[in-house]
Amino acid sequence: MTYFVDFVNNFMRRNKNNLIRKNNIPIYIYLILNIFVIYILFGLAFSTSNFIIVFLFSLGIYVVSLVIAISPFGEWILRLHSGCRKIKRKDQIDYIEPIFKEVLKQARELDPHISEDVKLYIRNTQDVNAFAIGRKTICITDGLLKAPVEQIKATIAHEIGHIAHRDTDWILVISVGNFIVTFVYIIVRVFGKMMSTFFELLPSSDNLTDGGVKVAGMVQSYITDAIIIALMWAWTKIGILLVMKSNRDNEFEADKFAFNLSYGNALCELLDSSTESSTKGLFANLMSSHPDKNDRIAALMNLGATYRRSYGAIN
Repeated sequence: MTYFVDFVNNFMRRNKNNLIRKNNIPIYIYLILNIFVIYILFGLAFSTSNFIIVFLFSLGIYVVSLVIAISPFGEWILRLHSGCRKIKRKDQIDYIEPIFKEVLKQARELDPHISEDVKLYIRNTQDVNAFAIGRKTICITDGLLKAPVEQIKATIAHEIGHIAHRDTDWILVISVGNFIVTFVYIIVRVFGKMMSTFFELLPSSDNLTDGGVKVAGMVQSYITDAIIIALMWAWTKIGILLVMKSNRDNEFEADKFAFNLSYGNALCELLDSSTESSTKGLFANLMSSHPDKNDRIAALMNLGATYRRSYGAIN
C-alpha cells in the first residue's frame, strides 16, 4: 500500500520528478480508455445490461489491480516476467555489489527520495544492458559485467535515475495492472462456465440434438474468450509501447542524472560502443525504445561531458 500512496503523492509534487509531465499525456489517455475497455470486458463476462453494477465492479477491479501493481508483489511479478533473478555466484556478488552500493550511495546523496533498499538482480544474456523495474529493482545482464568498471557505474547510475524520476511506475501500472484484470476475467468466466455446466448436467428431458447444441455453444464460448484475452494482451502491449515512447524522452533526464553523478564520460563511452540487442522479451528490447545514441551523446556533451571519440589521423 505504501508504494501506491507514494505513487499518488507524486501527482502532488511540484518538481520535475512528478508524474504530471507533458510526455506522459499519451499514457493518461490510454489509462482513461483502459477503464472503458475493462468495462466492456466485464460487461461481456457477466452478459448483463445493468450499466451501473458492471461499471462499479470494473472500476473496483481496476483500482484493486493498480494497488497490487504498485506494490512489492507487482514488482515481483514483473521481475519474474522479465527474467530477472537473484545474483547467486559469489564471484559475481563480490565484484558487482560494492560497485552497485557505491553508486546507490552517491545517488541517494543527490536525491534522498531514492529508497536505500534498491536491489540488484541479473538476467542471463550477453547483451551489455540494464533496466529498472518499479521502485526497488535494477536488473543488469551478464554481458554488462564484462564492461569497464566506470561504464558499469554509469549504467547503474542511469537506471537509478529512472527510479528517481518514477519512470518505471508506468510499466507496473499497465503491464501488471492489466495482467491482474485479465486474470480476474478468466476466473469469472471459468466459474461461470463451471456453474453453467453443472446445471446442464442435471437430469433433464433434453435429447442428443439439444446436447450437441450445448456442446457447440460451449466450444464457441471458449473460442470467444480466447480471442478476447488475445485482444486484451494486444491492448496491453499498446500501453507498454506508449510508455516506451514516453521513456524515449525520459532517457535524456536519466542520462543527466548519471552525468550529475560524474559518469557522463563513461556513459558516452558505453553508448558509443553499444550494439543492437539480440534477445527478445518485454525488456530485452529496451534499447530500441531509447533515442539515437548520438543524440544522447550530444546532449551529454552539451551538459559538459569532455568525452571525444578518436576517429584516427586525417591524411
